[in-house]
Order: sequence, then C-alpha cells, then structure tokens
Amino acid sequence: MINCAIAGLGRWGRALVEAAQGEPRLRITRAVEPDTGGAAGFCAAHDLSLAASLDDVLADPTIDAVLLATPHSLHKRQVIAAARAGKQVFCEKPLALRHGDAAEMFAACRNAGVTLAVGHNRRFWPSMQALRAIAASGELGTILHVEGHNSNENSQAITQGWRLSPEESPGGGLTGAGLHVLDGFVSLLGPARQVYARLSERAAGPPPLDTATLAIEFVNGVSATLATIRATPFYWRVHMFGTKGSAEVLDEGTMVLRTSGGAPATTRYPAVNTLTAELAAFADAVERKQPFPVPEADVLATLAAFEAALQSMQSGHPVACHMAYQ
Repeated sequence: MINCAIAGLGRWGRALVEAAQGEPRLRITRAVEPDTGGAAGFCAAHDLSLAASLDDVLADPTIDAVLLATPHSLHKRQVIAAARAGKQVFCEKPLALRHGDAAEMFAACRNAGVTLAVGHNRRFWPSMQALRAIAASGELGTILHVEGHNSNENSQAITQGWRLSPEESPGGGLTGAGLHVLDGFVSLLGPARQVYARLSERAAGPPPLDTATLAIEFVNGVSATLATIRATPFYWRVHMFGTKGSAEVLDEGTMVLRTSGGAPATTRYPAVNTLTAELAAFADAVERKQPFPVPEADVLATLAAFEAALQSMQSGHPVACHMAYQ
C-alpha cells in the first residue's frame, strides 16, 4: 500500500481523490487545502485528515507519496521539498511554466531516488494511444503535418482565482487546455525546433474571451498547427497527415482513418477512467514495475515548446525552442 497525501482540493484535486478510489495500491489519507471550511465536508466524506501545511505532511513518516493539484507557481518549491523528504511525487500539468524549473525538479527527484510523475492524463485516452501506435507502425507513410485543437468552456464558470491570472496561466487557454494538445504532439513527433504563436484577446473578462494559435516546426521536419479557445464548448482534434493516409482523433474514444481510394473508417474505443489509469501508472513507477509513461524528455520538450510559444506571443516573431532540443 502506498499511503498518499494530496495538496489542493479544488475541482481537479477532488477528481484525483475520487479516481484514486479505483486504484487499490494508493490510499489518500491526508490533505492540504487553504480553504479548510470549504474542504471539510469533502474530507469527511473521503476519510481525509486536513493537515496544517505541506511541510506537516512531508514530515509525516507514514506518508509515502504526495499528489500536487496546486497553482503552477508552487510546483517547483513543493516538488523539491517532497524529494528532499523522500516522498514520491505525482504533479498535475503543467509541471512548470519554464523549462529550466522543470529540469531542476526532475534532477531533485532523480538525486533523491523518488519518482516524479506528471499528470498528462490525455496520454491515457484509448484514441491517442491508438494514434501513437498507428504513427509508429508506418501505416500512414511519411508524416508531413499534424493539426490540433482543444476548446474547453470550463473557463466560463471561473470568475476569480489563480486560473485567471496571467502569471499563473499565461497564453490564454494554452496553459490549461492547449498544453494537452502540445503534449500530444510531442508524444507523436518528439521535440519542436521553433514556435510561432499569437494570442488574440477579444475581452479580458471574466470570463476571458481569447484564442491562442501556434505554428510549430519539429526537429524531425514535421509541421503542426494548434489552436485553443477557452470560451467555446469542449472540442478536441488531433489529425496526423502522412503520404499514405491520415488519422484523426476526435475525442477520448473516436478515431477516423483515411487512406487513398478508400472510405473513411471510424473506430470507437471503450471508455476508461484516464485519471485512475494515470494513478495506476504512478503506482507502477513507485513499485519499480515500469517507468511512468510520460518520460522526462517529453515533459521537458513540451515545456520548451510552451515557453517558446509564450515568448513568441510577446515578441510577435518565431522563437527557437530550448537549445537542448536543437
């Protein structure tokens, strides 16, 4: 049994607690949440004791791992503190807003001999797993281009808090929603070489009305475009184009395959609880059964492209990604 504490009991932190109930190797027993009054009922319902602080949890010898669903700017300090305390770490994406900070976190966990797993839960979508398999098989021929989109109207319900802060969530919808697509691109294509990005802001809100668009060149020569909108109903699309065909993922369980001379073939995959799946993968990594399936190199490559996108939005010019990926 891996005894865990969770920091952050907002919408996503609560979803992680409930998802962990489907993984018998993880038992969340303690929670850290500044809004103790708002969290009291949830903690009582899930048999969680509220801790005074994360430091209190890290000093508890009965806690083996911490799950972090906290504001992005807190991740670096929290991850490094957890590593120094010998705790295994699961941290929600984005791990950091800067590539260099993420590299420091991975180094701290590696030096401490603990796992650092980053919660890119859409890696566990059956449709995206199938797309990676098709891309790797060569069935699509030479990959030339990928298009991606993620819209998520959750921001319509957010009128205050850190998720609306340009410091915590820069780049419009890129941090909260678009980063899922960017990580999907990296999982398919590897690191990016250059990003040209634009943030178009219609109204500051709340809720904010903006669009983020990216044109990306990958090291392997593939081009890509990405768009994300915070204020429209949920929509997901990752469409990979090759010389022999294309494959388009439309949601968690739907993929459309197109080949020359043939009718489009739609495949639908059984639904899975992706949060439970990623927590099961975290347990596997803690038990040293297999590495967490979102490797450090991919996390850093995604953040290198993300950081370049933010710089491009400011400068209005294409920006090369971190030199480690040239």
